[in-house]
Amino acid sequence: MEPKSIPQGRLYKDLAFLFALVTPREDYAEEAAQWLAILREKLGPGKHKILELGVGAGHNLSYMSGEFEAMAVDSSPEMLKLCKKINPGVVLHQGDMRDIRLGRKFDAVLIHDTIVYMLSEDDLARAFAAAAAHLEAGGIFITGPDYYRDTFSGPRVEYFTRSDSARELTYIEYVYDPDPSDTTMEIIFTFFIREKGQLRIEHDRHITGLFPRASWIKLMEKAGFAVEPKIITSAGVPHELLVGTLRGN
Repeated sequence: MEPKSIPQGRLYKDLAFLFALVTPREDYAEEAAQWLAILREKLGPGKHKILELGVGAGHNLSYMSGEFEAMAVDSSPEMLKLCKKINPGVVLHQGDMRDIRLGRKFDAVLIHDTIVYMLSEDDLARAFAAAAAHLEAGGIFITGPDYYRDTFSGPRVEYFTRSDSARELTYIEYVYDPDPSDTTMEIIFTFFIREKGQLRIEHDRHITGLFPRASWIKLMEKAGFAVEPKIITSAGVPHELLVGTLRGN
């Protein structure tokens, strides 16, 4: 049986033109600085080779790509087009981050937001194996889930209004777990888009993964990583990254 493709919500396809309003590049600055600090600490000085799997629009990577020789992968052509605009020097590949093999090694592999679209432990294991396959022994892997099953409480609601020269967007996000017995949750987006005096309303539903913290660490260790949790902040809120160092054979 062919493995299922990574879920593609409308925000990564026909609604990709809203991406910069939903999640502006500047919103990544605080967190990206802390990812960069970890890379500097672990790798030392030099123009190291880094790979981001599931790069999306490249906002997080854009704060690091000038310091490193960067390559990136995403399954969405629309996201790769956005990524290219703000990361012109980064080599981009379209592909599934769980299975892609680029035939070269890097000093570090990153998986940022896209890790939430791993819906089963098998998905997570394949993503971690892909990261390990692109690293030499001693290479660094950084990832971080938005939520752990152990600590998630919902539903959660976020909303805001933002605008650019073309449109005004009011955005509502509803996060909930319809079935606590499985490894998935749902995020429902509603977009109120005002353009040229007209209002249109669009909806988007994303299925994402929700796993116990112990499962993340177990699967990273199984992929060959020694795991070191790191607490950073995002929008002033503490958030855990999992930093793996690939063990030798």
